[in-house]
Amino acid sequence: MFGLADVNSFYASCEALFRPDLRGKPVVVLSNNDGCVIARSTGAKALGIKMGSPWFQIETQAYTEKVYAFSSNYALYHSLSQRVMTVLEELTPRVEQYSIDEMFLDLTGIDSCEDFEHFGRRLKEHVLNTTGLAIGVGIGPTKTLAKSAQWASKEWQQFRGVLALTPSNPKRTTTLLEHQPVEAIWGVGRQIGKRLNLMGIKNALQLAQSNTRFIRENFTVVLERIVRELNGESCIPLEELPPSKQHIVCSRSFGERITSKESMQQALCQYATRAAEKLRGERQFCRHVGVFIRTSPHAVNEVFYGNSAGEKLALPTQDTRDIIEVAMRSLDRIWLDDRRYMKAGIVLDDFTPNGVTQLNLFDENKPRAGSAQLMKALDGINQSGLGDVWFAGQGVNTEWKMKREMLSPAWTTRWDDIPIARIW
Repeated sequence: MFGLADVNSFYASCEALFRPDLRGKPVVVLSNNDGCVIARSTGAKALGIKMGSPWFQIETQAYTEKVYAFSSNYALYHSLSQRVMTVLEELTPRVEQYSIDEMFLDLTGIDSCEDFEHFGRRLKEHVLNTTGLAIGVGIGPTKTLAKSAQWASKEWQQFRGVLALTPSNPKRTTTLLEHQPVEAIWGVGRQIGKRLNLMGIKNALQLAQSNTRFIRENFTVVLERIVRELNGESCIPLEELPPSKQHIVCSRSFGERITSKESMQQALCQYATRAAEKLRGERQFCRHVGVFIRTSPHAVNEVFYGNSAGEKLALPTQDTRDIIEVAMRSLDRIWLDDRRYMKAGIVLDDFTPNGVTQLNLFDENKPRAGSAQLMKALDGINQSGLGDVWFAGQGVNTEWKMKREMLSPAWTTRWDDIPIARIW
């Protein structure tokens, strides 16, 4: 038996967690550069605000209630995500974190001690009491059915956020699948859903009753597994250890268009620093560094330009300095003046678990002395919350940075942002 725990309206819930005055109010979280809505509270959904709606349209529209908007606060969301996942592991040791706000749980044997739904409500209460965040719990004999149960627990209020699909109650599973649109099934999505609809498959029950051989021949083996899982056959195991990343990408759209090479160098230096931190967090070394830059394809009276360059390294590295050097040389090869650049990024790939390589007798490339110790000290300072150390190439006054005009405090990761309670 699998469980799926999912934080309700995660980003919006994080914003309201330290703001009691926002409980029950319409709250939306915006994408990079405060562009579109990427998360909504229950109150915002009730006003009819749709995912992906541009903020400039929402802020000029008259609603019955005031809408509170926030820029994406990734540091806050990551910190609270870690807290929720730690709490979930306290009651279910075998887990798989699926996303920033979702975790699969191995619930095999729980029913020998207590009812599945009773355990789900206990889990929900434990997370709420410990973190202040509300979760929904879906339980089923396969991952796909657990995901469907979790979807239903949100759709129908009578389940109060917890629903278990068990082999002993097949009628409940059949009823749920009959009411679940095929595009709402985990792993199906809108595009495949449209194709299935044209074939007369409009809900999860119809997909479950489909011929698996036909599905595999006309779609993919992935969809075939989903069909089997809908029928109670577990095909997707719990992955306790996440697979190693094949590449790391760090990119952003700029708050203002970049027109000078110096500003682009600062941006790429910053992205290279962040990518190198992620690389060290994965305990990997990279052997290839790539850079890309591009203008806006939608700009009026401007010719679109996009290009990329990179280098294969003689020695695998996780040293930020090596990555910055390659990024600067690569930028020199693709930079064009008189362009208004809207986005750039760094790509690291060709990973290896160590920095060892076979050196040529006449090779002049040598590993940097003390590199590991320096990077460890750098990461330690920057992750302490007490201060930051950065490379001079990143600049100080960077007006091109991502626009985040409605950013909330980093309540849990920055000392200066910790709320202070005064008792008179």
